[in-house]
Amino acid sequence: MDKSKRLFLKSKRFFRRRLPPIQSGDRIDYKNMSLISRFISEQGKILSRRMNRLTLKQQRLVTIAIKQARILSSLPFLNNEKKIINNEKQFEKSESTARTTTTGLKTKKKIELGLN
Repeated sequence: MDKSKRLFLKSKRFFRRRLPPIQSGDRIDYKNMSLISRFISEQGKILSRRMNRLTLKQQRLVTIAIKQARILSSLPFLNNEKKIINNEKQFEKSESTARTTTTGLKTKKKIELGLN
């Protein structure tokens, strides 16, 4: 083969075709928690179609199923367990510091008034 013709031939790249996330036998339903949980981020947000590799119809069905599961309390609206724990720790710290400062102020006022 001539070099000039060889330049125009495209090299055939091998790529692995990914399997679709939803097989034909899977039912997209609010009861199917193992399927639904694959399409939710760590924060509890519904992932986009690009990330899910779903068709438009599948994405709509998944979105409806997730919303139904949230309404029926099968899924939380927000998945922020770490945030809740951190907020509780911060609340405890602020509460303990608030106690010490208020008691300190009360004793100072008592001393100033001579009520000890």
